Amino acid sequence: MTVSSAAELKMGKATRDAFGEALRDIGKSDTRIVVVDGDVNNSTRTEWFAKEAPDRFFNMGIAESNMVGVAAGLAACGKVPFVASFAVFLWANAFDQLRMGVAFPHLNVKVVGSHAGISIGEDGPSQMGIEDVGLALSLPGVDVLVPCDETQTRAAVKLMVEHDGPIYLRCGRSGVPIVYPDGCDLQLGKAIQLRDGDDVALMANGLMVAEALRAADALAAEGIRARVLDMASVRPIDEGAIEAAARETRGIVVAEEHLVQTGLGSVVARVVAERHPAPIRFVGLHTYAESGPGKALLEKYGLTGEKIVEAARTLPNR
Repeated sequence: MTVSSAAELKMGKATRDAFGEALRDIGKSDTRIVVVDGDVNNSTRTEWFAKEAPDRFFNMGIAESNMVGVAAGLAACGKVPFVASFAVFLWANAFDQLRMGVAFPHLNVKVVGSHAGISIGEDGPSQMGIEDVGLALSLPGVDVLVPCDETQTRAAVKLMVEHDGPIYLRCGRSGVPIVYPDGCDLQLGKAIQLRDGDDVALMANGLMVAEALRAADALAAEGIRARVLDMASVRPIDEGAIEAAARETRGIVVAEEHLVQTGLGSVVARVVAERHPAPIRFVGLHTYAESGPGKALLEKYGLTGEKIVEAARTLPNR
């Protein structure tokens, strides 16, 4: 598909809201689905599932490690458990249980981390998950999805239910532009090309997809044709699309609302190193943020279309 102009994007719901709606709707008919939450169900939006199916909803309190263990047990009994909390609480507090109770036995647990990234704003660094994708990627066999809008999030929840195995979904607190107004064909291991171009390649996920499209518009005004790839599926990653971008453009810019050391950029860099070395630039976080308005924090820490443009300009000419 092709998005003609970022200016045409309309603001949509937060991905956490789309997750809550999709889980509620799918859970009405699929009684295998159970939900385990860490006493933040009014924030993760699992409360909407709880109202529809209270007998399949379990609030475990502020005890993330125990919560993950319960979800693992439910999966071992044939249920399809969604375990939800803030991304940082899940991955920082319950990593050992996710490692030994979910990843090692490869149980069918659906992990949902809400309020990821610095865009949550005033809640501050203690609640900003900026290393969650990297921690998930460090566990063999755990797939990772980072959707960019409400449409793609709904598709992600459906995919998670159908997928057999542990999988992580990253969601955000704030509303984001609708990139896919007409539906999204989300597949594990497949990038979605939103814009064609053979000068540079912009790869992004989450809220940075809209910023990559804005950057592509700005670069087009300079005569630079930017290929834009939505990398919602971080694991499995679309190695073919990455290799093609490395071969067919003069370089790649990876943009993500995550630490640059361990997220999407690190996966892209590995694929490029193995399959076709090419210049890469990284737009992401290098440190912790502080409390403040989400938009202001994104601008302060360089998670903008303007920074993507600046990074693209530093790529060498052919």
